[in-house]
Amino acid sequence: MKSWIFAFAVVTTWIWGCNPSSTKPSSETSVDDSVMIKKDTISVIFSRDALYDKVLGMLVGSAIGDAMGAPTEMWSREDISIDYGFVEKLDTMVREPSAEGTWGYNLPAGGTTDDTRWKKLLTEFLLTQSEELSAKDFSEFIVKKYEQEIQQLKQTDSFDPEPFEINVRRMAWLQEWARVAKPYAEGDLDEYSFALSRFYGGEMTCAGMLYAPSIGSFYPAQPEQAYEETYKLAIFDLGYARDVSGLVGAMVAAAMQPDATPETVMNTMRDVDPHGYFKSRLVGRTAYRLLKDARRIVHQAKQPLSEGEDIVVELPANTTLDTLSYWQMQRAFSLLDAKNQDMPFHAGEIFLVNLTALLFCDFDFTQSMAFVVNFGRDNDTTAAVTGAILGAYYGANQLPEEMVESVLSVNDTVLDTNLEELANQLTDKILPR
Repeated sequence: MKSWIFAFAVVTTWIWGCNPSSTKPSSETSVDDSVMIKKDTISVIFSRDALYDKVLGMLVGSAIGDAMGAPTEMWSREDISIDYGFVEKLDTMVREPSAEGTWGYNLPAGGTTDDTRWKKLLTEFLLTQSEELSAKDFSEFIVKKYEQEIQQLKQTDSFDPEPFEINVRRMAWLQEWARVAKPYAEGDLDEYSFALSRFYGGEMTCAGMLYAPSIGSFYPAQPEQAYEETYKLAIFDLGYARDVSGLVGAMVAAAMQPDATPETVMNTMRDVDPHGYFKSRLVGRTAYRLLKDARRIVHQAKQPLSEGEDIVVELPANTTLDTLSYWQMQRAFSLLDAKNQDMPFHAGEIFLVNLTALLFCDFDFTQSMAFVVNFGRDNDTTAAVTGAILGAYYGANQLPEEMVESVLSVNDTVLDTNLEELANQLTDKILPR
């Protein structure tokens, strides 16, 4: 009942309103080679190169996280440990393709899933928009993409079943989304609310989190506007998942600020609340409560040993972590286990793991990726979100070079996704605004 009321309110409104070890790069530039972006009292100067580096950082950081988690997506920690030891780098993917997963068998290291496809799709959509985004345009864009996949499937001409299987996966990727997007685009309030309640079984999925980072990068150093525009396009989210999506967009925008710090990025959950979630009767802001949970978990996991207490843990042979750091991470994992939801792709669970990883690893990119991937569950999505935030924070030039080259190459040559071209197009779209 509550979810229906929330959906009704959302649609009614729409119809009527139709790391210490990491080094931050300098973003100081001359006025002649820069663009001034203004929003209210925000005035930040970016050179094109600096802005491009941040946008590409978001895309590549997300793709690295996606690629690191993809081989063990939805696995338990025990299974990850047995087959891969402790994951700290990219590896090949021995897995069958699926609509939401990889589209090909056994992709090479650097291959990605729907987490990266959504960044590509959103970038393509953003290229059609102006300063303020249109949720109606977004819904129509998804429906059109879905219809194109249907036509491609119908036109498949082969005796071999594999081309049919490939095109079915491409169509099935968007089918749940199109069922919600179509009535939204048509202004059908009842059918939209019904479809939204059935979206992936009515679970509070991480839907908007898949593409929120792209929207956040579209409003660099403007977390308030990034939140508003992400929230507007989060038409597939139920409950506080919509607030979480808005906050992911805001965190990416805040991370792109040249003088950003971990505190300024995390403080978006305290300072950006245009829809008044903190005022929610009897509940308050669930997303902020998740931040408090993350802080408590990190605090407890890093408590010093009691007198006479010994560390009892078997350190994996392939990890670069020392015994204490690995033991503390396992403690954090155990504390997170107590917060697990029924579905690993629950927006609240993923956001909690994101926040815990960022705080536990003090915004260190490589360690944060290892944290979320080795925790298991929906680790490719969790790592993709964490990687997008940190990629926007550091920029592509400050990310691990070997990983960057791998995801750029494989996505371009194997998956028809040129992340550098997308970053260039999006940067050029941002600059004239």
